[in-house]
Amino acid sequence: MNRYREYTVSIEEIHHTRKLDAPSGTALSLAEGIKQQHSAYTGWCFDNERSENKIPIKPVREGMVPGTHIVTWDSDIDTITLRHEAKNRRGFAMGAVIAAEFIKGKTGVFTMKEVLGFT
Repeated sequence: MNRYREYTVSIEEIHHTRKLDAPSGTALSLAEGIKQQHSAYTGWCFDNERSENKIPIKPVREGMVPGTHIVTWDSDIDTITLRHEAKNRRGFAMGAVIAAEFIKGKTGVFTMKEVLGFT
């Protein structure tokens, strides 16, 4: 999207009311990835504190939502939305098992990028 300056990006993340961090780590990772690939953005801000060159993130806490992340690219012409919605916590549990299997016998600090082979 770096080539299409008519679009602006925003992120919304929705989680259960007991989630303490806001924005979520996933939302921050999404913002970091966008920042690295799009020269117009230098960081992130909360949606209600929008500033130029920052990716607005709107954290929402409601009900028992396991996790929803929405990245929206908006322009005067159209809106492009990418949405991931966890239906339950099984995927998070599976990720923890995969990470535990990956880390066995290793030392150091790793992220899910290494665990999933994205580096």
